[in-house]
Amino acid sequence: MVFSSWMSRLRSSSKPIYSKLRHSFSLKQTTSLQTSPAPEFASSEYVRKPFVSSWAGPLLPLALAVSAGSLAFQSCDNNGPSYCQAPNLDQTSKRIGGKDSTDFLVKGSYKKVPQELMEELQAICKENMTMDYDERYFHGKPQNSFHKAVNIPDVIVFPRSEEEVSKIVASCNKYKVPIVPYGGATSIEGHTLSPSGGVCIDMTLMKQVKSLNVKDMDVVVEPGIGWMELNEYLEPYGLFFPLDPGPGATIGGMCATRCSGSLAVRYGTMRENVINLKVVLANGEVVKTGSRARKSAAGYDLTRLMIGSEGTLGVITEVTLRLQKIPQHSVVAMCNFPSVKDAADVAIATMLSGIQVSRVELLDEVQVRAINLANGKNLPEAPTLMFEFIGTEAYSREQTLIVQKIAQEHNGSDFVFAEDAEAKKELWKIRKEALWACFAMEPNFEAMITDVCVPLSRLADLISRSKQELDSSSLVCTVIAHAGDGNFHTVVLFDPNQEEQRKEAERLNHFMVHAALDMEGTCTGEHGVGTGKMKYLEKELGMEALKTMKRIKAALDPNDIMNPGKLIPPHVCF
Repeated sequence: MVFSSWMSRLRSSSKPIYSKLRHSFSLKQTTSLQTSPAPEFASSEYVRKPFVSSWAGPLLPLALAVSAGSLAFQSCDNNGPSYCQAPNLDQTSKRIGGKDSTDFLVKGSYKKVPQELMEELQAICKENMTMDYDERYFHGKPQNSFHKAVNIPDVIVFPRSEEEVSKIVASCNKYKVPIVPYGGATSIEGHTLSPSGGVCIDMTLMKQVKSLNVKDMDVVVEPGIGWMELNEYLEPYGLFFPLDPGPGATIGGMCATRCSGSLAVRYGTMRENVINLKVVLANGEVVKTGSRARKSAAGYDLTRLMIGSEGTLGVITEVTLRLQKIPQHSVVAMCNFPSVKDAADVAIATMLSGIQVSRVELLDEVQVRAINLANGKNLPEAPTLMFEFIGTEAYSREQTLIVQKIAQEHNGSDFVFAEDAEAKKELWKIRKEALWACFAMEPNFEAMITDVCVPLSRLADLISRSKQELDSSSLVCTVIAHAGDGNFHTVVLFDPNQEEQRKEAERLNHFMVHAALDMEGTCTGEHGVGTGKMKYLEKELGMEALKTMKRIKAALDPNDIMNPGKLIPPHVCF
């Protein structure tokens, strides 16, 4: 049942590749996963079938830039706030997710959900809740992440309104039970884990467009709507929402992880494209973070505080977004290079030239080889840059010719471009299905994906150093970069049944993160922290910054029900 629910979200265009991989993504139960028992209150009359949207939104495994959409939480067993709580302790007393941790199994202290809370949830949600084991397992095991937790949610609820979310959160706060907001399930850093059980709030029924203001170029939406679904709605009005993370990501999750995508080089990240939010705080109160004005100097910027908070401060129930006009014309171009450094140098030179490209994507030769294998293509297996230029027809062509000259000055070859709609679609399909192609190379493997970002001037150096390390590894590794803003990913494929391979994948990830931090970069450009990146935050931000974050968390969520064990490392104390 769960597998078929997940399958319904996939794009039909991905089916040829997916058919080769189906067996590797079937529902599995491992010995390391301790499943929390269903509460005694559970009975068949309260089991709700999984919700499947009528819009068949895509969901690519391990989608890059993804973001979005799903937040997991860990319970709090004590009777009050704890400012130095470390429930994630392994047998050697090392804090999981803390400084220097390499453990990917997130532990938690399971606390049975009180029957009184279950009765309150039933009164609020009626038939829109389930304690079905398969559904709880599906929500508790991220489909796009190798991270695991010792427990799964005790119950899944499907609110239909902000009022229901407020009541659900208030009830959970009263009983100190952790909650797990859940959206598109495309996050990859363990955001959807439920290490201490609790209540998973699936937001997929809240997907309405509440108002569209064409003259103001903004739209008010509920958090469960997907970005691709939203753009289908906006297209007849000549407008679009410019961020494009992994297919299947929802707007609420995109806000929570502060995601971006390939168009961020032109339009910015979620931070720049959200005007205001409505958020349910841990006590059930609803806060609106700002007006609909394009700029404001009134008070603290609560909108930016919530964007990227990964559900540790509240549950997003409404989002007002900036929109853009659909470009008159676009040109998509590709060019090959003898090395990834040459390709990165061209990306940097293009940005310094002042040309306002909308996309600059880099694929290394291993990634191109995977694309050829998966799609029956015959592309030159060399480091490749992909560009998109937008504007008027004359301006787009002028940009293309300037970049072609820049590429030639950096050993570029086979420069090709397309203006025909179908040809452009085919070229971008290569990039969008890059992850599927990787799994065609090793269909039974899992993937560890890095997400580092550095100042643009350091990108070529970082990619060159990383590429040397990747090529010397025994694992299959590919490079995919949003080269226009210094953000690059590596896909490291490993056999989940081979502990040495997992450790090697972690070593490569560790190398690239620390290399980026040494270049004044970040451990995550767009995927978020979750559980996977907590161990790097002290080096990146410093202990005083982390203590400040924890003080904010303690003030807004004194019972620590909102995503405990995520984002803020457990060794941070005050």
